Amino acid sequence: MQTKPQLLTWITCDGIHIDPSTGKQTLLGVFTGTRAREFPFVYPFMIWFITVGNVAAGDHKVKIQMGLQPTELQPLIEREFKSEGTHQRINLINEMANLPFPTPGEYLINIEVDGELLLTTSMHVVR
Repeated sequence: MQTKPQLLTWITCDGIHIDPSTGKQTLLGVFTGTRAREFPFVYPFMIWFITVGNVAAGDHKVKIQMGLQPTELQPLIEREFKSEGTHQRINLINEMANLPFPTPGEYLINIEVDGELLLTTSMHVVR
């Protein structure tokens, strides 16, 4: 039986500390949008932390796109990951460096796993 992956977590933050002895992850500087004095603006570094579940065993691909219009989304991340089975929750740490924002606005973000759209959300960028 084919299962549909589920997006369980979507968090934007400044960094993640991974405890070397336990593997626990601590998110640092969680935020939902940003502001800039001038545009175009380049955000130097952020992390998009996502957790997926209900993913069938095997190799899979996550794709994240962003843009101001649904018809103009640009791919930012395309990466593979493995799942041990639908019981596993998989944390994916996606480092975003030098992310450009040409104008203020509501930037749409799509997250897909294996071509299946799991979430459309947005990031508000203001002056």
